[in-house]
Amino acid sequence: MSSKPSLLEKLKSDDPKISLVRDILSVIIIVAVIGAVLFGVSGTWPAIVAVESGSMVPNMNVGDLIFVVEENRFGPLMTSVEAQAANVTSFGGYGDVIIYQPNGNSQVTPIIHRALGEINESTALEAGLANGGYITKGDNNSIIDQNGSFTTVGRMQPVKDEWVVGKALFAIPLVGYLPLHIWEFAVVVIILLIAWELYSRRKEKVKQDAKKPQKKSKK
Repeated sequence: MSSKPSLLEKLKSDDPKISLVRDILSVIIIVAVIGAVLFGVSGTWPAIVAVESGSMVPNMNVGDLIFVVEENRFGPLMTSVEAQAANVTSFGGYGDVIIYQPNGNSQVTPIIHRALGEINESTALEAGLANGGYITKGDNNSIIDQNGSFTTVGRMQPVKDEWVVGKALFAIPLVGYLPLHIWEFAVVVIILLIAWELYSRRKEKVKQDAKKPQKKSKK
């Protein structure tokens, strides 16, 4: 009585469906490994974000892929005030560019703006704000974030430490369009995997047919 094939033996099968599953699993494993490495280096998550608006032009543009690190990794987070005193620039200006959750709302797309300064609780209350924290602004914006409001979170408050996802370390132009269209990309990858599998199988079949001895016709 023959035993049932193991899962490993099934995955080694040449069946088209199994081959497709094997290819998809390979992609998932590769993505997971890359994610683990990124987290290990950056110390935060997400470790990469895409710029979705022009609020940081010309120092960051739509479609830029930003590598994010924990706020005190590779040096302490510096506001514009601190950076000017130390004569240190980042992304074409003084002060680190931080990625933060507006008003601590994790359901809203994080904002990528420059940290101008930091105010304490009493200064914030005097200004009619709810809490102390970082004052932020997009390089291409005319007003600070804390003078604006959004329908999703209301008036923007100074950024608390716990709202900071991380700071921008470097940017890769245009590559950020990929995560901005991740679902379209995933569909294209799956279609290409299927097409490649069909092509490979057809090529193998032609090769096998060519090796078969030709039958001689009877005279």
